[in-house]
Amino acid sequence: MNKRVSGTAALIAVAALTLAGCAGGDGSGGGEGAPIVVGSVNTISGPATFPEASLAAAAGFDAFKEAGGLGGRTNEYKPLADKGDPATATASARELVGSDGAVALVGSASLIECEINAKYYEQEEILSLPGIGVDTGCFASDNISPANVGPFNDMTLTLQYGSEVLGLDDICILLEIAGSTRPTYQAAIDKWTEITGEEPKYVDDTVPYGASDYTPYIVKAREQGCKALAINPVEPDAIGQVKAANAQGWDDVTWLYLTSVYSENFAEAIDDAGAGIYVPAEFYPFTDDDEINADWRELMEANDIPLTSFSQGGYLAATYFIEVLEGMDGDITRETVTEALRGMDPIENPMVGTPYAFGTQNTAGWPIILESGTNAWEKVADDWLRIGE
Repeated sequence: MNKRVSGTAALIAVAALTLAGCAGGDGSGGGEGAPIVVGSVNTISGPATFPEASLAAAAGFDAFKEAGGLGGRTNEYKPLADKGDPATATASARELVGSDGAVALVGSASLIECEINAKYYEQEEILSLPGIGVDTGCFASDNISPANVGPFNDMTLTLQYGSEVLGLDDICILLEIAGSTRPTYQAAIDKWTEITGEEPKYVDDTVPYGASDYTPYIVKAREQGCKALAINPVEPDAIGQVKAANAQGWDDVTWLYLTSVYSENFAEAIDDAGAGIYVPAEFYPFTDDDEINADWRELMEANDIPLTSFSQGGYLAATYFIEVLEGMDGDITRETVTEALRGMDPIENPMVGTPYAFGTQNTAGWPIILESGTNAWEKVADDWLRIGE
C-alpha cells in the first residue's frame, strides 16, 4: 500500500515526478516541455458556492509550478466556473477535456456538474476526482470518485448518530431538493432504516433553497411532534431554520445537520442551538487544533485560503492525485493517468475515516456539536462514526 504524501513539502517534491509527461489537445501527450493540464469545474457563484475546494487544489499545483518541475516541465491547473448553470457546466468541461487536453479533473466542487458531465467523461475516457461531490452523478458514475463523504452518506450518518448514539425518537426529516436528488436522499434514509430499524416520524421534501423565512416549515414540523430534525441545507438556510425555531420558542429540538453547515461563520451566527446541533464532519474536524490537520492548515494559511471542510476536500483530492502520479512510470497521459487511478492502492490519511481508492465511497464522519452559547464547534466523539457500525 502506498504511504500517504501530505503537506507543502510533499506537494513540491512530487512535482519533479509528475511532470515527466505532457498533454496535448487530446490528453495523449504533446511536445517536450509542454505542461500537464489538470482541470476542475466549480460552482463559485449563486446560493451555494464552494470556491475553497479548487483554491486548495490550486495551491498544491502552484507549488509544483514554483518547484520548476523536471527539466523545466511544469503543470497547469485550470479551474473553471459553471455558475450553477447546466450550459456553462457543459461548456467548461468541454473546454478542459476537449480543447485543453486535460489528463484528469481534480478538486472540482459543483452543485450540478457531475450529473451534467458524467456521460461526457465516460465518452472521453477521463476521470474526475472532485474535492467535494454534491449531486447524485458524483456518486453514480464509474468515471467520478469524490474525496468527500457526500450529502447522501452524510444524511445516513447523521440519522444513525441521532437514533443510535443520542437515542433520539421522533426524528423528522426536512429536505431541500435540487435537481434529481430526491431518490438518492430517499435511498440514504432507507439505508438508515435498514441498519437501525428506525423510520422518520415525518418527512417534508418541499423545503426550498434560499427561502426568506423558514417559519412555516419549522412550525409544521413542531406540530407533527418532531423531537429532532435531520436537514440537508446550505449554510445560510440552516441559519434561517435555527433562528425560525428560536423565534417560536422551540428550545428543546435537536438538530441533525450535514457537513454543509460546518463552518465558523455558522457557529458565530447561532447563539441558541436548542438541544444541540450535531454534524458528522466529512473530514477530521478543522476547528480542532490537532496535528492531523497541520499540513493542510499550513498550506491553506500560506495561500490565504479559508479553513473549511471544502478546502480540506480540495487539498485531499490534489494529495491523492499527486501520490498516484508519484507511483507512475513513463509518460503521463490521459490514458496512463486513468489506468493508474483505476488500479491504485487505497491511500490512508488521518484526515478521513475511509482509505481513498478511486471508485470507492467514503462512509465515515467525525461527530461534532455546536451547543447554545458557545459559538464554537467541538468534537463529541473520540473516533469516526461509520455507516452500519
